[in-house]
Amino acid sequence: MKRFEGKVAVITGGNSGIGLATDKRFSDEGAKVVISGRSQKTLDEAVKYVGNGILAVKGDVAKLDDLDRFYSAIAQKFGKIDILFVNAGVAKFQPLENADEAHYDEIFDINTKGAYYTIQKALPYFNDGGSIILNTSVAGIKGNALTSVYSATKAALRSFSRTLAAELITRNIRVNSVAPGPIETPIFGRLGLPKETADAMVQNFVAHVPMKRVGTPEEVAGTVAFLASNDASYITGVEINVDGGLGQI
Repeated sequence: MKRFEGKVAVITGGNSGIGLATDKRFSDEGAKVVISGRSQKTLDEAVKYVGNGILAVKGDVAKLDDLDRFYSAIAQKFGKIDILFVNAGVAKFQPLENADEAHYDEIFDINTKGAYYTIQKALPYFNDGGSIILNTSVAGIKGNALTSVYSATKAALRSFSRTLAAELITRNIRVNSVAPGPIETPIFGRLGLPKETADAMVQNFVAHVPMKRVGTPEEVAGTVAFLASNDASYITGVEINVDGGLGQI
């Protein structure tokens, strides 16, 4: 029997990068997979890539009506949730003097408000004994120039994983997080910076990674799968860095 046979795994932002790799991992290990994303094109591509009848629902986690519609679709098809990977997010960087209100609001709306209500609105469908994993970032614990707003949203998610672990423990729902370092995903091309600045930032990140390379989405997906599994049944409130040592060494 596969590790997640009979389980329903929900992944926000499951249409690219870490989310897509996690879709594939859970599906390959027997889970029924449901994903969300803002692009119908990439959702369709994800469905074709993963196969196994995954359910894809277009929507924006920052819009509460979209979340309601997302969970309604899950309830109608599966009636329950066992695993939730709170993965949807954006990474856009600006120097402090250039960061306007629109920049601030967009990143907090998606990364922080979106994550919070993704969890809240999942709870009525969540099986006791389930697992929630948030995608934070090594940026939440490191001081990197140009990332002040983004890093603050990820630090908030780190706090959520601890406080919600305490709050949901009465239902035996475990809440943990993964904190990726630089990972080879399409998000590197959407940082909101000039290409030469973004390239230099990525090179600087890699230069400081003790393992001297970027990670892969599959390496993060493997950690998410571990935290969702019975192998992590005595783990809650924990953040695991998947960063080549960047956050610790």
